[in-house]
Amino acid sequence: MSLPDRIDPRPPRRIYRWDLDKTYLQTDFESLRDLFRTAFQKAHEKVAIPGASALIRELAEQGDSRLCIVSGSPKQMRAVLEEKLKLDGIQWDEFVLKDNVGNLLRGRFRALRGQVGYKLPAILESRVHAPVEAEEVLFGDDAEADAFIYSLYADLIAGRVDERVLSQVLEAGGVYPDDAARVQEAWKKIPIADPVRRIFIHLDKLTPPAHFTPYGPRVVPIFNYFQAALVLLADGHLTAPQVLKIAVEMVQTAGHNIITLSNSFQDLLRRGLPLQQAAIALSQAMEGPNALLKAMRPMPDILAAFSKRLAALGTQPPPPRVQAVDYVSLISHALPRTHKARTLKPPT
Repeated sequence: MSLPDRIDPRPPRRIYRWDLDKTYLQTDFESLRDLFRTAFQKAHEKVAIPGASALIRELAEQGDSRLCIVSGSPKQMRAVLEEKLKLDGIQWDEFVLKDNVGNLLRGRFRALRGQVGYKLPAILESRVHAPVEAEEVLFGDDAEADAFIYSLYADLIAGRVDERVLSQVLEAGGVYPDDAARVQEAWKKIPIADPVRRIFIHLDKLTPPAHFTPYGPRVVPIFNYFQAALVLLADGHLTAPQVLKIAVEMVQTAGHNIITLSNSFQDLLRRGLPLQQAAIALSQAMEGPNALLKAMRPMPDILAAFSKRLAALGTQPPPPRVQAVDYVSLISHALPRTHKARTLKPPT
């Protein structure tokens, strides 16, 4: 019996799409000085946002997922960014960076800061090659137009946005004709499906979570990655022990403590996230004599209190995951040059 020349990996069941700057990496480029410092940082000098690398590693544990990174960082930073990811134990399947030198040489100055004409075609072209049944979770931040772009992407491939609206959005977003053509071409190749389960927006600029209400409950603003882990536990992407590992790492390496984590949990409850079963699963996971979990005391008592509070409120049906989004009206507010977020303190 002859053996095959190769064994292809099984198709991914889940795809996780990540931005880098202000989503995975703590990055400052508000001034020219910050921009130069970021550009010349070595890999070991770059710092991941607490919990981000642990979350990515735990999501990869199932072995049937893909990590796709689309970053606005320039292509010239590929070597140092790849080295940083390797230092953090991150393995990726796709890694797309922005061709800012090419944009400069071609006089495409809008494209230097523009995100709609960069990220939207990139993730649509990636989806062309994905199994139609593969679910997706996307991670971005509030420093750019990630919530807008990711939501538009999700509704395009689900058939909830038509060509007329798409054309209006691309024009309003200042997208160059060749990038608009890439969007149209890739979109038409993708079978209609509804794969995007969650869109997480890291609140680097501390934008009030209510700012994202027009995008519906699929978009979840987060102050930290413990909050993302809790929602992903409720959605079935993580187990309770995995969430606890992420929490322990945040406590031991990033200055978090039980109070900040419990306040993060309560913040999600106040916003109506359906976390009752997640609280129960975490309580059960902490009942054993696991030495790793000693760092999390007195979290079991906090979780027990959460469970009682949720039980007193009664079982409420979760809100619909998708709602109609008026992208034509939202784009003027979504672009960073026209929207300045009001400062809000994170839960402490």
